[in-house]
Amino acid sequence: MIEIKVPSPGESITEVEISAWLVKDGDYVEKDQEICEIDSDKATLTISADDSGKIKILKEAEITISVGDVICSIDNSDKKSKNTNTKPRTNTTQSPNNYNPSKIASPAAKKIMKENNIVDVFGSGKHGRITKQDVIQSKPAMGGVKRERGESRTRLSTLRRKLATRLVSVKNDTAMLTTFNEVNMSEINSIRNKYKEAFQKKHDCKLGYMSFFTKSVSRSLQLFPNVNSMIDGDDLVSFDFIDISIAVSSPKGLMVPVLRNVSKLSFYTVEQEIQNLAQKAREGSISLSEMTGGTFTITNGGVFGSMLSTPIINPPQSAILGMHNIVDRAIVIDQEIKICPMMYLALSYDHRVIDGRESVGFLVAIKEALENPIEHLLGGSKGIEKSLGL
Repeated sequence: MIEIKVPSPGESITEVEISAWLVKDGDYVEKDQEICEIDSDKATLTISADDSGKIKILKEAEITISVGDVICSIDNSDKKSKNTNTKPRTNTTQSPNNYNPSKIASPAAKKIMKENNIVDVFGSGKHGRITKQDVIQSKPAMGGVKRERGESRTRLSTLRRKLATRLVSVKNDTAMLTTFNEVNMSEINSIRNKYKEAFQKKHDCKLGYMSFFTKSVSRSLQLFPNVNSMIDGDDLVSFDFIDISIAVSSPKGLMVPVLRNVSKLSFYTVEQEIQNLAQKAREGSISLSEMTGGTFTITNGGVFGSMLSTPIINPPQSAILGMHNIVDRAIVIDQEIKICPMMYLALSYDHRVIDGRESVGFLVAIKEALENPIEHLLGGSKGIEKSLGL
């Protein structure tokens, strides 16, 4: 008989929550088979069986437990039990009300499937994982569902509760201000339209907006290093590296995977890394180390249609840049009214660290780089293809 204990998800984390059991009490499990998912306030981890045998579940899902607690035991004394009772259940998700979809589903997908009594959905995620979008697009399954007036009560996940606490603390513990500007995206659109096919073919990823914004932020942080610093007690900690957190919406809430050493990365590496980290965050497979240590954050509310917002600082960082949707607007250029693709930018910052001059200058430097990317980001007209890795 062996005991399975909750491992430490990372430094300073003492409590976690079992978000879902992937097997049932009494099932026969194989060694290294994934048996449950653990939520901490920073990431989701999967626990695997240390040996083969019959499992006894000791802790229910959706309750807070301490790191080191025993959550189940595995009777590995009789290996023959594999053939007498149940088969290994490598693709089964168990929730507290005994709801069992046929594949591992994200928490958001499980909720919709449970509410609508859906049991068979094709999973498009990694290893057949069912996503929320898979369920929504399952029209035959969703079509006959009747919704009545009512309410439901669901316990907030550990990640969501921690996020709520952090957001409130930012408002209470920092002198947060927001400054705004707008940027004409014509030049970037022109570059993307000209090189996007060659870029996709060469690097197997899209030439998106995020690489331009990430590189422009990196340039501005080098011009205004105070923005790339943070308060620790009575000290101001400054960094000689640039690690940018990229806010990503996931089924479990907002996550901020970190892109390391951005100033040294090429355009295509930035795009590849952002794509990889975002996919991991949405699938719940991102590690704790991939979400810690950022020095600045970028969030893109524009993908949801946001025109303007005041983003909240990601502590202990001192500033965050908010991107918004691109809309054709009438602007005056050289005394003429022209229609251009415009985007509003918002920089929220901690006034204890960054003064008004720096915040405005930082945002103007970003605008400058985005409106003239060939000169400021791509090494001049002769350096475009080299900078894009073409």
